[in-house]
Amino acid sequence: MRQAILVYALLVLAAYSIAAQEEQSLRHPPRTAPDADGVYYVGPEISAPRLLRSAIAPYPRAVAGKEVQGITVLAMVIDEKGQPQHIQVLHHHGEAFDSAAIAAVKYSTFAPGMLEGNPVPVWIDVRVVFHANRSQAVPEILITERDLPPPNAALLENKHHKPLSYTPPFPIHTVDADFTDPFVKHPYVQVAVVTVLVGEDGLPKEVRVVRGLGFGLDKKAEAAVWKYRFLPATSKGRPIAARRDIQVAFAKF
Repeated sequence: MRQAILVYALLVLAAYSIAAQEEQSLRHPPRTAPDADGVYYVGPEISAPRLLRSAIAPYPRAVAGKEVQGITVLAMVIDEKGQPQHIQVLHHHGEAFDSAAIAAVKYSTFAPGMLEGNPVPVWIDVRVVFHANRSQAVPEILITERDLPPPNAALLENKHHKPLSYTPPFPIHTVDADFTDPFVKHPYVQVAVVTVLVGEDGLPKEVRVVRGLGFGLDKKAEAAVWKYRFLPATSKGRPIAARRDIQVAFAKF
């Protein structure tokens, strides 16, 4: 009988331990982790790579004056040695300009991002602005995709420091939306409000603009939120699907 009682007690303790671990993992996600390719995003523990020296992007000669102004935006990984890798064009400005921007990035010098004092590969975006007056065009680092810290404990507890019976979804990875035309200056706050249904796995399931900006920007806002990642909502410590509104910032290309 005593053995049966002991076994039962151990099973109960194990069940409580597993439940506590699940709740802890939901409330406090693990330290910032790399993606499937081993690359990090800038976040609370990951510092951004820095440009130590910018190479100048040459202007193509056989381009009409009215076609000169524009921006090339590149996504890339700055590896542990500060070398740009996996360069991709996010915003095109014609093949000649894109090639000049890529060449400038390859000849520029970067300091790598850091995690706990150690260099790590980090995703960044880089823009090169080409001006109508052909003034100097150099790479500039943009941080448009980032990891966020977990919510403060005060947001997950009541005034008696007890876990709340319900907690909403919290974004832990965000992406800025892109402008349709990077040279258009809008006379209003460049933020759209999007409602998103977050599943039990922390992934967006439905995305819809509730306060848009027009000018073709609403689809950009929705596309950005589909790339968000969340700490899911909880009810009595268990993950549930729930909605929340997100203010979507637009990348200042």
